[in-house]
Amino acid sequence: MTFTEILSSPFLTALVGKSLVVGVLVSLCASLLGVSLVLKRYSMIGDGLSHVGFFALALAAAAGVSGTHSLEASLPIVILAAVLILRLSRSDKINGDAACAIVSTGAVAIGTLINNLTGTGSSDVCSSLFGSASIVTLSEKDMVISIVLSAAVIVWYGIFARQIFAVTFDESFARSAGCPTERINLALAILTGVTIVLGMKMMGALMISALILFPPMTAMRLFGNFRSVVLSSAVISILCFLVGFFLACWFGLQTGATVVTINVLVFCLVSGVRAIRFKKV
Repeated sequence: MTFTEILSSPFLTALVGKSLVVGVLVSLCASLLGVSLVLKRYSMIGDGLSHVGFFALALAAAAGVSGTHSLEASLPIVILAAVLILRLSRSDKINGDAACAIVSTGAVAIGTLINNLTGTGSSDVCSSLFGSASIVTLSEKDMVISIVLSAAVIVWYGIFARQIFAVTFDESFARSAGCPTERINLALAILTGVTIVLGMKMMGALMISALILFPPMTAMRLFGNFRSVVLSSAVISILCFLVGFFLACWFGLQTGATVVTINVLVFCLVSGVRAIRFKKV
């Protein structure tokens, strides 16, 4: 698919426009939430919840609502999993990484068995692992839900930016100062789950968590203060998505893999330049 073909067809132009809007919003949400998750050493929650998303789609396929209502079916399951991971990680006997591993591996195993035993063989379930290679999979309803929920994530982050900053760097001090740390952490986990579900169809369950990790990590190698890291993470995430998206359209590649590869290359480039710069100093 070339740019000429896309621009010459109103149908393809509309599809590309919808995918771009959703992709940019999901990339923005993932980068904003990712900064706090990475700094709190809790970035694996994204990977854990993306695997739960696979289980949710397998369950939706078994119930016969895959495709038409897969997004709505996945959201409550992933949100419940986010709450479960947060509760488990607060336990004295289970740390955050272990909680993510328990939920994610269990979800993938059960989801695979459900998919095999029911014999659905849903393409929605299969594409959920690596993302769809086609931009036609995004419906009008999915786009509307994605825009509304992404806007909610961005608005929440803007309203509670100071509290998020406090909880990220010193949760004990923030709690003693009257900050509702439990609610902030719970909202952070839930909204991460929402972002995972919104981006899973395009990016894939195995790829979407990379949007939470790489842009913040790249931004942290460029800047040293929280505000600059958040803003640069958002810019890097959006630019990497745009480059990866159009390369995927041009060469007929899967969007998720292409976008993540661009993120990896940018991260390696910035890390290499930073290493050379400090070596010279």
